[in-house]
Amino acid sequence: MTKSEKVSFAIKKLQELYPEIPVPLEHKDPYTLLIAVLLSAQSTDVRVNQITPLLFRRADNPYDMVKMSVEEIREIIKPVGLSPMKSKGIHGLSKILIEKYDGHVPSEISLLEELPSVGHKTASVVVSQAFGIPAFPVDTHIHRLMYRWGFSSGKNVVQTERDAKRLFPKELWNDLHLQIIWYGREYSPARGWDVDKDLITKSIGRKKVLEDYFKIKMARN
Repeated sequence: MTKSEKVSFAIKKLQELYPEIPVPLEHKDPYTLLIAVLLSAQSTDVRVNQITPLLFRRADNPYDMVKMSVEEIREIIKPVGLSPMKSKGIHGLSKILIEKYDGHVPSEISLLEELPSVGHKTASVVVSQAFGIPAFPVDTHIHRLMYRWGFSSGKNVVQTERDAKRLFPKELWNDLHLQIIWYGREYSPARGWDVDKDLITKSIGRKKVLEDYFKIKMARN
């Protein structure tokens, strides 16, 4: 298969597996999505989805959030990890949203990246999922699969994002990044990976990745 045929194969399989795409982080508007994505850094979606209802019961908008102290926010979000930094970020960005944007979340990546504790990936998720603007946020699953499938060098997430945007049609970016995340979790995990269940990698995967996999498997048997 040529590179473009491999890309088409991956897209087709992902669309077959995930015609309806669940959104990993529960939210009701751009602000609650922004907070949920910020909280998910070095945590899990499951844990974040357990904590956000507790936080949003107290404050689900920037005006109510700034009425809480950083310490109060920190107490609620402690289970997701990195709570000192995240609580300051949540309080700080809420204040800025009120002062600069009348309490609204901006829909431009560059403006979002100016907010405390908001990096490129968080900003990309927000514009993609809250505003429907094409973006390709790269998480660990996407980074791993783009390498396994031979679509990127695996050098860094910046390169992976660049390659994803070059290879995939722009109108599919918002669906594809979520489909790849779900596929990575279910069929192509970092640990406990069984290539026989991973149809895409088994069919189009990077030769060296597959060779290394079978070498390790044979050594264990």
